[in-house]
Amino acid sequence: MLVVAALGGNALLRRGEPLTAQAQRANVKVAAESLAGIVRAGHQLVITHGNGPQVGLLALQGAAYRPDEAYPLDVLGAETEGMIGYIIEQELENALGHDRAVATLLTQVLVDRNDPAFQNPTKFVGPVYDRKEAETRAEAAGWQIAQDGDKWRRVVPSPSPLEIPDTRVLELLLKQGVVVICAGGGGIPILRRDDGSMIGVEAVIDKDAASALLARQLGADALLLLTDVDAIYRDFGKDTAAPIHELTLDEARQLDLPAGSMGPKLAAACDFAGSGGLSGIGRLEDAEAILDRQAGTRISIHSLNQEVADSHPC
Repeated sequence: MLVVAALGGNALLRRGEPLTAQAQRANVKVAAESLAGIVRAGHQLVITHGNGPQVGLLALQGAAYRPDEAYPLDVLGAETEGMIGYIIEQELENALGHDRAVATLLTQVLVDRNDPAFQNPTKFVGPVYDRKEAETRAEAAGWQIAQDGDKWRRVVPSPSPLEIPDTRVLELLLKQGVVVICAGGGGIPILRRDDGSMIGVEAVIDKDAASALLARQLGADALLLLTDVDAIYRDFGKDTAAPIHELTLDEARQLDLPAGSMGPKLAAACDFAGSGGLSGIGRLEDAEAILDRQAGTRISIHSLNQEVADSHPC
């Protein structure tokens, strides 16, 4: 089975933790142990990850330059892919006892220059601030900001991913049995010029949307969207809240979840499930159990009962 596992920000840096290399490595080590179990179970594995805090931090460091010298977001995205990919690669190699090849691939992702997201930035990047400090920083740096829970953060454009040109390279690596880390932070956003050449653009692509596209292009069997929540909940935040373990694609599309939390994951899960694969949403430590339908929320075109009936016709 080919599995694409998308690591949420909690796998790299928990909210409120310092943006240090030590904190990130400690969290990645925990993530690597869970992901190693998927490989030991005999599955092929492709890993993606978020980069919101990290790309925002690099942008803050860039403020030390003159405005015309600061690096754009696509270059910063490439830097975070290398930085985070290195840590995941090393810790996963350690967890696997160095008996499987693991590689990180900088991944370009094509977006549309006319995507309305460029006029409506919504992607959170960087640290959280109280409102006054966020407004002060935004005025000085020319940012746009938005409320994130009880804090405020910078927001940048997040266009929809259209195509992953590097899929050919990924397929070559997978044929050789390599565990691949790619499309970090949603990949490096690029545009296609009129003459067919490519150029980077200032944006940060949603990691879950890019992971769903990647899984479809690779023909993956399963897409795991791993976070710090054990499942999608019906009536979340109410006394009647209850986890939802199985959803058909039609049922999942009818759910109305917050855009700032589980909504993008559900949209990505539905996108991939529509191609016939299994989508799972749940905790990082439950990755294997989600594949075995023992944990998380699983989304597929048909219900589990229908799949069982189809596999055992009368």
